[in-house]
Amino acid sequence: MSRLWRDQIEVFLAPERVDLVRSARGFKPVQSAKVTVLCERVQGAPIWESALRQLEEKLGDAAGTELAVTLSNHFVRYVALPPQAEITSPEEVKTYATFRVREVYAERVDSWILSISEWSPVYGAVCAAIPRDLMARVEDLAARYQFKLKEIEPYLASAYDRWQKLLRGNKMYFAVIETGRICIALSVNGIWYSIRNQRILQNAGDELLAALDQEAVLSGNKEAIELVYMFAPEHPDLMLPENCGWRAVPIQTEQIPALAHYPTVPADYARMNQCLA
Repeated sequence: MSRLWRDQIEVFLAPERVDLVRSARGFKPVQSAKVTVLCERVQGAPIWESALRQLEEKLGDAAGTELAVTLSNHFVRYVALPPQAEITSPEEVKTYATFRVREVYAERVDSWILSISEWSPVYGAVCAAIPRDLMARVEDLAARYQFKLKEIEPYLASAYDRWQKLLRGNKMYFAVIETGRICIALSVNGIWYSIRNQRILQNAGDELLAALDQEAVLSGNKEAIELVYMFAPEHPDLMLPENCGWRAVPIQTEQIPALAHYPTVPADYARMNQCLA
């Protein structure tokens, strides 16, 4: 089958949900309705195990399609790679990224696969660490069901790439909030300064504000009012308090729509729970 005519399935994979959208290729591409499946974590298994099992069940009759997977930030760890003028070759960049990840996460780096954004000696890059076992399972699933695996991309990277042209300012906070997790990236003059990826333990709004304040302190330069670009489709009512020193700027999805497989607030839990029966 020619790739130009290959149907495509886009997937969002998170610990407790799987979102799938299938698009039929052709002269008039047709996108089917989004399917959302809720799932429970398997005790003693990796946090991605249950979602991956649900994904396999849903993809069992879709052999021959093209598959693109967006991974929840629950499954990914990030490290900013500050610019180094003397680092130029791909081998040097990989060595540098491994060193930086090991500095933060120690020996856990040995069980991860590192994915590095486009490197610039002037602006640096971002490194995403993904569990090696998860990558292997997705690749094995694609091979067994004869999928064309187009990409496996972290949620933060996917969202930033989607709306990068809408972001303004020499100092830019970009926050992606999903169920149970906050991820905040800070860039200054085009250089990635830090990436914070943490669990939400109680209240998303309170913990987002605390995380932003901590990042501002660590940056060493807190303005009277800081702007944070925010994408939080699973938290449509999330707001920051007035006079808190921050102004949240929701991502303008009217200008550039969110990808259809991105998670949203489930509109019909009953319908989705039937998928689990």
